[in-house]
Amino acid sequence: MRYVCLIYNSADVDGRQTAAETEAVVRAHFSFDEELRDRRTLIHADALETPDKAVVLRVRNNELSMTDGPYVETKEHLAGVYVIDASDMDEAKAIAAGIPCAKIGAVEVRPVRILTRPE
Repeated sequence: MRYVCLIYNSADVDGRQTAAETEAVVRAHFSFDEELRDRRTLIHADALETPDKAVVLRVRNNELSMTDGPYVETKEHLAGVYVIDASDMDEAKAIAAGIPCAKIGAVEVRPVRILTRPE
């Protein structure tokens, strides 16, 4: 079953880390990614740009509105995502606990509802 692991980082942490600390986290993610590939549990992983580079789109009454980021006052922002394959939520939580950013932020684990039509 697929699970998405949403990585949330604190805006405070992002601004306080030194370049060396940031590089260490990135290297830890590369190692973790390789481990998941070897175990064949990694489907996809990506980091996201900071909220100030985001755009939020809404369509109401057939009218498009856009808001440039950051669009919400929050202490945490979505910083990255892993899509993993796990047998159940317990295994997914065990995998997600190894995500390096879990040590400095938070990781939300959520089952994926696959809504695409079979080919």
